[in-house]
Amino acid sequence: MATLRFHAGTLEIRDAEDPTALPPICQWDARTACHRAPALAYADVVMGFVRRKEAYEDTARAYGELPHGLRVRREPRPFQTEALEAWRRHRGRGVVALPTGAGKSYMAQLAIDAVQRSTLVVVPTLDLVRQWYDQLRSAFALPVGIIGGGDYSVEDLTVTTYDSAYLYMEHLGARFGLVVFDECHHLPGDAYALAARGCLAPYRLGLSATPERADGRHVELGELIGPLVYRREVGELAGDYLADYHVETIYVDLTEEERAAYDHERGVYRDFVRGQGIRMSQPNGWSDFVMRSSRSAEGRRAMQAYQAQRRLAFAAPSKLEYVEYLLHQHRQDRAIIFTQNNDTAYEVSRRFLLPVITHQTRPSERSALLAGFADGTFGGLATSKVLNEGVDVPDANVAIVISGSGSVREHVQRLGRILRKAQGKRAVLYELVAAGTAETFTNERRREHDAYR
Repeated sequence: MATLRFHAGTLEIRDAEDPTALPPICQWDARTACHRAPALAYADVVMGFVRRKEAYEDTARAYGELPHGLRVRREPRPFQTEALEAWRRHRGRGVVALPTGAGKSYMAQLAIDAVQRSTLVVVPTLDLVRQWYDQLRSAFALPVGIIGGGDYSVEDLTVTTYDSAYLYMEHLGARFGLVVFDECHHLPGDAYALAARGCLAPYRLGLSATPERADGRHVELGELIGPLVYRREVGELAGDYLADYHVETIYVDLTEEERAAYDHERGVYRDFVRGQGIRMSQPNGWSDFVMRSSRSAEGRRAMQAYQAQRRLAFAAPSKLEYVEYLLHQHRQDRAIIFTQNNDTAYEVSRRFLLPVITHQTRPSERSALLAGFADGTFGGLATSKVLNEGVDVPDANVAIVISGSGSVREHVQRLGRILRKAQGKRAVLYELVAAGTAETFTNERRREHDAYR
């Protein structure tokens, strides 16, 4: 009789009646005289035995059923019910794409309730660990474990970071029947993907507002989690389930002095790029520029010029003057000011006497600042990128993007911070673009999304 065993993130299959009937991912391991596959293959291997009516002994699975489901229920929104049904039709494996603020975490709670198996929730940040921990404790009358940030407690419901999942999955991979990958666009990659492959959970749920990746590796989600089973966009839900909103793109003219400085620095940078035959539009264009700029004084000057013209476009004094106007116009609102880098975030903080949150902000301080923002102590927050993702700031209704990347995901994430539904709420996102600079092309790239239509 065939036997299954979990070992260090892999599945060992011994004494199968017909080894050729095993999935192709199962390979003969001569060192241990058994067939071996990533733990990810567990569900396919077991279903194969069941279809062939072949007896097997399963010593791999170490997860169990939850003693009970949700203790706190609310009527799900129609699209949450649709998403759950679509996921279940695909054997409880797949990615659900819903906008920020649409209730992805409650949809995941419904999935946990539906399968009632030990569940691991994997998230990108410690802030999200805290949020999921609080939500699961409130929703289920069960202890909730945490792995990460100095904590290591494993329960039938456990929350961990992607980093910790990568480190510990070879020990935990048999412990859970359902794994939820929040912000699952982080998963594809050489390191984090190993965590998915080393987990035998037959049920898998991926959550993201924008699962697509610029490097194209989102196609790996099909193997690691399952196919995209359900999707709704911001524009479809705005008004009914998300706050009404509008986006205003404001082109700010540089002063004569700023324009002269910008044109000079960009000219130095562009002359070097052309002279070296570097094509920045190519996938390796940036790395080629970095490498060549380090080889000569001319190259180092070109890198300095590149950084200078970016600073002028991203945080020109004329931009900050308009931010002052917007903050005055929205002095009764809660505004988040987003920047591309920490230096600009700190400059905004100093100039407008606003608290600032960056990756350098301690967790306790960050929590205190977010609480002050929520209760109205602070009317605004400045940040670089750490509030792009996952942080729940339901009281925010104004976003001011001073600078950002060309990433569609970043735009949708920043917009999502102000879309939590509230009575009479109408949100607005302002994009400040330095007119006549390369930032206009960056803005055009990120506008290629339904949220702008």
